[in-house]
Amino acid sequence: MKANCWCGIGEVQVMDVPDPQILNPRDCIVKISSTAICGSDLHLYDGYVPTMQAGDVLGHEFMGEVVETGRGVNNLKVGDRVVVPFPIACGNCYFCDKQMFSLCENSNPNAAIAEKMWGHSPCGIFGYSHMTGGYAGGQAEYARVPFADVGPIKIEDGLSDEQVLFLSDIFPTGYMAAEQCNIQPGDTVAVWGCGPVGQFTIKSAWLLGAGRVIAIDDVPERLQMASEEGGAEVINRNEVDVLEVLKEMTAGRGPDATIDAVGMEANAHGLLGAYDRIKQAMRLETDRPAAFRECIMACRNGGTVSVPGVYGGFVDKIPLGSIMNRSLTIKTGQTHVHRYLRPLLERIKKGEIDPSFVITHTMPLTDAAEGYKMFRDHDDECIKIVLKPGQ
Repeated sequence: MKANCWCGIGEVQVMDVPDPQILNPRDCIVKISSTAICGSDLHLYDGYVPTMQAGDVLGHEFMGEVVETGRGVNNLKVGDRVVVPFPIACGNCYFCDKQMFSLCENSNPNAAIAEKMWGHSPCGIFGYSHMTGGYAGGQAEYARVPFADVGPIKIEDGLSDEQVLFLSDIFPTGYMAAEQCNIQPGDTVAVWGCGPVGQFTIKSAWLLGAGRVIAIDDVPERLQMASEEGGAEVINRNEVDVLEVLKEMTAGRGPDATIDAVGMEANAHGLLGAYDRIKQAMRLETDRPAAFRECIMACRNGGTVSVPGVYGGFVDKIPLGSIMNRSLTIKTGQTHVHRYLRPLLERIKKGEIDPSFVITHTMPLTDAAEGYKMFRDHDDECIKIVLKPGQ
């Protein structure tokens, strides 16, 4: 089959790879109808996530048709149309019982690698390095789905792929990021990063009762989408001092909640931005936490900082004194996607949100290399790319 493979830093290539096989009675095989390039994939592309190997199949946002099931899968049948959540979860362990599916204790066969880096291991993740299991991803014609009796959700209504594909990751990720803020009616929520996750975070903040949403970015087309599609007030961080403007917009108090939807490759101006780049180049820190720092400093006293943006390792110059002395709450995590699948599908069915708004480009899987470069470089006002195998 054809699959998009990581071939080194800044290089992906669609290659012929072996077709996936049923390896466990709880597996199924899905023929991919739609898959997407996620902002998290760019961290792999840019070389910031360790334990990638040449030939690894990328992609963790995908959906399609079940073409084979293991004997232990009784909830799905051949021909079912499904969306597959990016975290792989067994459904039976301590954390799955608590609906903390991205912390599943049984789905990462390489847990020992993750434990060396993070102390404990999260779940296995499709197409996201050997530290999270080395699973082949979904930017391919077919994918093996472990624990298929737990993960995939059937799509039985007349909804298009584009309406439901993002249940696999970025819609639940944005929703959980907003939910973590315990938004009260009328709250002001500020979102750093207006990429796809940021766009869904903005939408979700409104769904959860925010009275005001402010979006921060430096890419004009992203800010335009946040304003026109998301109804947010926008700040171009290249034009103003973000912290000062947020104080002015909130009568000096600061937003009730701040959300870092940027993650490890955030950019900063001036000395601190140069500091991060130099330390990262010297391997003295792994991530650039500029957005996280601003989220902390901007948030009102007693507020919440939520972090859906992906971080991989170690960062510097985090204002811990600000967190402690101002009673801030920090909430983070890979998304517990399974928890949100049915509630968010219902919101789509009811017309409360149409997730397809975020798509700016659709292209064949064979054009994946072009798509990665376009997405990373913001070419052609690219915000979200959907890839179609077989086209």
